[in-house]
Amino acid sequence: MKSIEKDKYQDIRDAVRSLCSEFDDKYHRKIDEAKAYPEEFVNKLTKAGWLAALIPEEFGGSGLGLTEASIIMEEINRSGGNSGACHGQMYNMNTLLRHGSDKQKEFWLPRIATGEWRLQSMGVTEPTAGTDTTRIKTTAIKREDRYVINGQKVWISRVQHSDWMILLVRTTPLANVKRKSEGMSIFMVDIKEAMKNGMTVRPIPNMVNHETNELFFDNLEIPEENLIGEEGMGFHYILDGLNAERTLIAAEMYRRWILVYGSCYPLYLRA
Repeated sequence: MKSIEKDKYQDIRDAVRSLCSEFDDKYHRKIDEAKAYPEEFVNKLTKAGWLAALIPEEFGGSGLGLTEASIIMEEINRSGGNSGACHGQMYNMNTLLRHGSDKQKEFWLPRIATGEWRLQSMGVTEPTAGTDTTRIKTTAIKREDRYVINGQKVWISRVQHSDWMILLVRTTPLANVKRKSEGMSIFMVDIKEAMKNGMTVRPIPNMVNHETNELFFDNLEIPEENLIGEEGMGFHYILDGLNAERTLIAAEMYRRWILVYGSCYPLYLRA
C-alpha cells in the first residue's frame, strides 16, 4: 500500500493555524455579540503577510497563487475565525494587479500589502440590476481631468473598515454600445474622501455580524488617474476580482461546512 503523500502546503496550514490559535472561540464570540470588527485578528493576519498572498513580491506581497490563498481562507474558517471580515483584502486587488498601469500598481499595491491601506470593498451590485451587471445605472461622466459619479450601489460590504473601494460604473450609456458588456469602467475610490464629497453610506440592518451598506453617489468627483485600465472595459476587468472571490469563498464554505456539520455527520447516518 502506498503511503499517503504529505500535503505540500502543510507549512502554510501550520503557520496559519498557529496564528489563528491565538484567537480562541471566546474572542470571536465576543466580537460577534458586540457586532464589532476583529481588528486585532485582521491586523495580525496582515502583518504576517497572509492577506497579501496574491500580491507579487515585487510589490511587497507574498507572491503566492490562488491555491495557497484558498488554503489560507480555509484554515481561518477551520479555526473558527471569520474570513469574511478580511477576504476582500485578498481578492479585490486582482483587478488592479492585472489591469492597472505600472504607476498605479506601484502606488497602491505596496500599501495594500503592508495593511497601510485596506481595499476591502467592491462596488458592483445595484438594486435595479439584479444579477445582470450589464444593466447597472450608476454613471461616471468625464469633465476635464475628473469623472463625476452619480447613482446607487447596494450590499456593499466592509466600507466602514476599508480605505479604498473598487467601483464599477457606466461611462457609456447601455443604448450606445454594441455589446451590453461594453461601456463600463473601473475606478479606485478613496472612501474617506468620497464620504466628504458626495458619497453617502447607509448601513443595512441584518441579523448577523456583517456590515453591508447602500451607497449613494451625488456628483462625486474622482480624479481621472483613478481610472483602472481602458475606459469602457470595466466589466471584463472586474471578472478577475469576482472569479478569485468565488474560488476563495468556496474554500471558506467548504471548511465551514466541515467545522459545523462534519462532527454531526454520524448522527445523520443513524437518523
